[in-house]
Amino acid sequence: MITRRTVLTAISALLTPLTAHAAPSEEFSVTSGRDNLAVSRHAAATAGKRPAVIALHGSRGIELRARAYERYVEALTAKGIDAYLLRYMTPADTAALTSKSSTHESRDAYYAARFDGWADTVSATVTAIQGRPESSGHLGLLGFSLGGYIAADAAARDMRITALAVLYGGMPDAMVGKVKHLPPLIELHGEEDRNVPIAKGRELVQLGKAAGAEAEFVPYPGKAHGFDFSDTDPATPDAIERVTRFFQRKLAA
Repeated sequence: MITRRTVLTAISALLTPLTAHAAPSEEFSVTSGRDNLAVSRHAAATAGKRPAVIALHGSRGIELRARAYERYVEALTAKGIDAYLLRYMTPADTAALTSKSSTHESRDAYYAARFDGWADTVSATVTAIQGRPESSGHLGLLGFSLGGYIAADAAARDMRITALAVLYGGMPDAMVGKVKHLPPLIELHGEEDRNVPIAKGRELVQLGKAAGAEAEFVPYPGKAHGFDFSDTDPATPDAIERVTRFFQRKLAA
């Protein structure tokens, strides 16, 4: 049962100043095609080989809502999981998606044309991380909105990905009929999402089940797109806890 004290404690935790884990322990880049993409590594304090999670931001990048992503980073590293924030967008991507002439239709068309390239960038990052001496070889993807689509696409293509967590995302339409494999996955989605229809989240879970994967769908009644970015909504710590527990279970050596 969720009590008033539980809710207040959860909200208080959200408002706590940034911990040392919020600052990346290392910045590096990965090469994918002609592009060099920035990656921020946040290392867990646990010694020895560790699992890792690559987080893929939404279409507005990391900096606009940095604290929202940092909460997931802090939760993961506190449980002994290294977290990597991948800035997968190139300058050309940013220019195309922020152009004053862009429309909803033109952005959707641009996403469709770029999903393969973005998935390749994720795979290049997987290679870089698994080559590190502290890597246990167990690696998950955590995607938000557009990043959730990219994470789902990459997980369907790359057998090295051990687990997939998606928040208010789905599988790109062009990949839906091609999915033969998905790792264990969890999808969290607000029922009042007006940006990404909740049906896309349910579709991803069904694709996972059809491919033989364990797949869980978690709806949030009354919640809109990006509900877990709130500093005061109890749904935020609930989502973070669910995602963290999922990766703890699925990335264990």
